Amino acid sequence: MSLKERLRQLAASQAQIEADEERADARRAVGCTAVDKLPLRSRAKVSGVIRSVTFRPRDGVPALEAELYDGSGSLALVWLGRREIAGIAPGRRLMVDGLVCQVEGRRTVFNPRYELRARPGE
Repeated sequence: MSLKERLRQLAASQAQIEADEERADARRAVGCTAVDKLPLRSRAKVSGVIRSVTFRPRDGVPALEAELYDGSGSLALVWLGRREIAGIAPGRRLMVDGLVCQVEGRRTVFNPRYELRARPGE
């Protein structure tokens, strides 16, 4: 590690360090695209960590929403007709695959296929 990288790490905030770690982990996931590079209206695979999970009905239909963060940005995940999904919880690493669209200015994937990934140390 160069002196410049060491100085940057010392001066970096905790949020910046976590973002760097997430980006590095997402790059290791084969075939995944960074959230900030996702093209709209196309299928994509993304890897990251779940920051939040919320139950929010849409037009009377149950919907479980999660925010997936990969260090470059956040992707909204929405499972329609679900109140909860085993394993989908804040702090959990996840790889998702689905059609990327934009809803209220946010990149969103409805009913994504997903794979639970090991947490650090597991």
